[in-house]
Amino acid sequence: PTTTMAAMAASPSSLNLNLPKEVVDPHHHFIDTAGTSFQTFLRSAAGGDIRCLPEDYSRDLIEPLSKVGVKFYGSVHVEAMPDDGSAEVAWVEGMSADGRCAYVRGYVASCDLTRDDVEEELLKIIKTSPKVRGIRWILDCVGKFQGGKTATHVATLRHDGIDHLKTPEFERGLAMLEKHGLSFDLQCAPVQLVESAAALFAKYPNLKVCIDHLGKPRKVLGDDMVEDGTMNPNVVRDEKELEVWRKGMKAMAALPNVYVKLSMMGYAIPGWIRTKERRAALKSVVREIVEMFGPERCMAAWNWHVNAAVSDADNMSDVGPDVVELLEMFAWFFEGYTEEERERLFAGTAKEFYGLE
Repeated sequence: PTTTMAAMAASPSSLNLNLPKEVVDPHHHFIDTAGTSFQTFLRSAAGGDIRCLPEDYSRDLIEPLSKVGVKFYGSVHVEAMPDDGSAEVAWVEGMSADGRCAYVRGYVASCDLTRDDVEEELLKIIKTSPKVRGIRWILDCVGKFQGGKTATHVATLRHDGIDHLKTPEFERGLAMLEKHGLSFDLQCAPVQLVESAAALFAKYPNLKVCIDHLGKPRKVLGDDMVEDGTMNPNVVRDEKELEVWRKGMKAMAALPNVYVKLSMMGYAIPGWIRTKERRAALKSVVREIVEMFGPERCMAAWNWHVNAAVSDADNMSDVGPDVVELLEMFAWFFEGYTEEERERLFAGTAKEFYGLE
């Protein structure tokens, strides 16, 4: 369906929202930097201790969804820059065995695909849990890390300034994922989609790939706040940023093995929940993705950890929607799609991609 300007400009509160019967959250993190031994890099990157445990997730996400009549089918726990990928999976598995997070149905684990012993490491991770479904190694790199001033992610301090999407060592690791039936969660900058990702992943048609966080268009309307502490009034989209992002996403959409997570949307538009203009701008981006890939290759995700603002904007804003607000926004974004298509967006695509059923 096409998106009319009137529908885009409407507020979700003005619509008769069609909430889903069931959701899967295919992207969230458990973190306890003070209580674990394998999160030293994350603690350093965060500048101190951070924590988000199963009880927090149940309180903040599962219980609010239940109160509005939405069944929580389960989740996929995604790596959070651990020092040891198998140790992180084992930690969450232990909490699950204790009954704290039995709802975790799959893992996307961490593994540096450029390491010399990559196959040995992958086998170690696979043996840790039968619920391991895929691997993520954060790749956002447009040069050396500059403290968040560019699209380069703090995670790439582990290989500062090296764009692994262009290295033969990384490609060798991708081949190992395909060999062992693991998927890959791709988190990178839009220019990397254009310059290397589309051509690289075209070589591996049997490797399932999921692009994280909308493909990460960055600050489409600029910063959330301006220097004097007031809200940025800009409503003009950065078409140059969107042009690069669109070119990369279209190239990836042409590959039938590539999917997308609709998540961390405050990275694209920090503070998007503040005004109807920002919400409308984000809705147009989300709808464009769904129309590029189809509902059968898109999945709504909450990226829940720490709090709403961190989950939504990765520290680029101090506001973000709570779980039910985000659910309602997704329902608004997906207005006009059929019930079957909405079921795919909220649950079915994630179940299929990660083999959760």
